[in-house]
Amino acid sequence: MLNKNVETFLACDKSYNDADIVLFGAPFDSTTSFRPGTRFGPNAVRSESFGIETYSPYQNRDLEDIKVMDSGDIELSIGDTEAVLDQITERAQGILNDNKIPFMIGGEHLVTLGAFRAAAEKYPDIHIVHFDAHADLREDYLGVKNSHACVLRRCWDIIGDDRIHQYGIRSGEKSEFMFAKQHTDMHPFSLDDVPQIVRELGKKPVYFTLDLDVLDPSVFPGTGTPEPGGVSFEELRRAATAVCSGLNIVACDVNELSPHYDASGISTAAACKIIREILLAI
Repeated sequence: MLNKNVETFLACDKSYNDADIVLFGAPFDSTTSFRPGTRFGPNAVRSESFGIETYSPYQNRDLEDIKVMDSGDIELSIGDTEAVLDQITERAQGILNDNKIPFMIGGEHLVTLGAFRAAAEKYPDIHIVHFDAHADLREDYLGVKNSHACVLRRCWDIIGDDRIHQYGIRSGEKSEFMFAKQHTDMHPFSLDDVPQIVRELGKKPVYFTLDLDVLDPSVFPGTGTPEPGGVSFEELRRAATAVCSGLNIVACDVNELSPHYDASGISTAAACKIIREILLAI
């Protein structure tokens, strides 16, 4: 049983027993390869969420009308990456075992591996829908296998070929793109092909992972690895809504906000708004 968090994401203050979706933060950035700071993302999202409305005019839905609990951040063992992943897995397992949807706010992208381990254990036929600027398919990064640059490769280790669907990818080593051609379903540079996967996957269980650097840095500069050539906020909103309303989302995450690289606060506002839209779409 989890107790309500004192400071919650906008209107996500239902009790654990009543909730259908349970938010939790994973403030971890120890394998960040360029600029650290994503450990501050979950707290920034909570604090700044009160700058937006609970109502979405895009979907004509309101967070006040759905059952979401924000359970707060996990107290992670910073310095021990495998222990951190185990702690995230344990939190996600508890939520999944109670037939609720875990929604994790990162943190760097490696945190996805912890939650995905739990989701794959419960749903062996699970697929991943992955929005990102980076392929994240390296076998290792400077000799480290559990890195945010390798997270989708570690997920592939669990589920194998043709169940990872990647969109917006515009950066990576040549070997990652060659690996994707043989083992994943990659749609580089844009989110245009998302409607096709919504039709194809139907009711199969899906883990949705959104790395916010899929957005162009002109829209979202507050991230550790900005990559020019990304999508607009409206493109992301439409695609994320299509995925989360059209597929059977059993777990999801939004990650890689590093708020102090954007003094304007626009990046955090964008993160808050897309989280609202995803919650309502699910």
